[in-house]
Amino acid sequence: MRILHTADLHLGRQFMGLSLDPDFDAILDQIVAAILSEHIDVLLIAGDVFDRASPPNSAIRQVNRFLRRVIDDTQAAVVMISGNHDSGDRIEAMSIFSTPSRVLVRGIADAHEPPLILHDAHGAVAFSALPFSYEYAAREAFDTEAISTPADVITAQIAAARPHVPAGARWVVLAHAFVAGGAVGDTERALTRVGGIETVPAQVFDGADYVALGHLHKPQQVGAPHIRYSGAPLAFGFDEAGSEKSMTIIDLAENTPVIRTLPFHPLRQVRRLTGALTDLLAGPPSDDFIQIVLTDDTPQIDPMQRLRTPYPNVCHLSYARQTRAPETKSLGVAAAALTPLDMVSQFIALVDARDPNADELALLADQFHTLATQDRT
Repeated sequence: MRILHTADLHLGRQFMGLSLDPDFDAILDQIVAAILSEHIDVLLIAGDVFDRASPPNSAIRQVNRFLRRVIDDTQAAVVMISGNHDSGDRIEAMSIFSTPSRVLVRGIADAHEPPLILHDAHGAVAFSALPFSYEYAAREAFDTEAISTPADVITAQIAAARPHVPAGARWVVLAHAFVAGGAVGDTERALTRVGGIETVPAQVFDGADYVALGHLHKPQQVGAPHIRYSGAPLAFGFDEAGSEKSMTIIDLAENTPVIRTLPFHPLRQVRRLTGALTDLLAGPPSDDFIQIVLTDDTPQIDPMQRLRTPYPNVCHLSYARQTRAPETKSLGVAAAALTPLDMVSQFIALVDARDPNADELALLADQFHTLATQDRT
């Protein structure tokens, strides 16, 4: 059986205030193309389908179109879970109209975890989909106060799923968690509410033939080759500049699974450029997301505006001579030039790992306008 593992789509996310909708469309096209060209039997999506619990309508339409293409245009089964960025209820609702023999969608933790069971020439393969759950919700689902860490949540879910795996069947588990030993980037959100132990030991998955993980954005194995993060398909911060994104293909035969990766080809890259302003202005134009480090000894006149001619998506600028370069994640201007709206936007990005949505921006702008008007009267 051939399996395609992906995760952390984060549909609806922006890159420092810039829309990623066309970039997501390109990635979803590549997943469908891979399903067809690689003759994939099962598509796994290990959580964080959306970037936030209330995604924009454009993101909802994107995932609906994508899943309809997978169901209508391919023979692949689909197994999908919610992640910590998702609304579990929203993901769970997507299972209502699915085909039980071909699709398993899980958004809410439950003490009853029957798998999707498929068959190939070597027998049965059971797919257990363990949706992300915070501890308080898991205590209610499993009717116990003993759950106090993410590891306790996963342990309870595994215990609920294991009895439903047929004897002799190969077992594939989907989970959204921070497994101990995983490499963390700057854009992953913590999985605990206030303090606490966040990591889950790899040993909790003992008995599974493959574990498809979501949450960490870098493709990697943790604990063992068969316990793996596929990573996010796009780079969401400049700490990921130059990194290769990929989906994971698993050939699950009778014995050890054969695992390989298939690279994504993003519509726009995330890059850092360093040099003098005149040299950068003379460089080849690019639609990539650009972070600029100027090597000029003196401040330049309106460098961001000038750089946006060859690089329309430049979104961060600093000077190499500065010992503490200001971070301006929304507009890429000096900290002293930030507007109150910019400062609040950066605060939301810092504490909530997201950009403010259109309604929030409109409300903030209205309030700041009201305050400014009152100051003048």
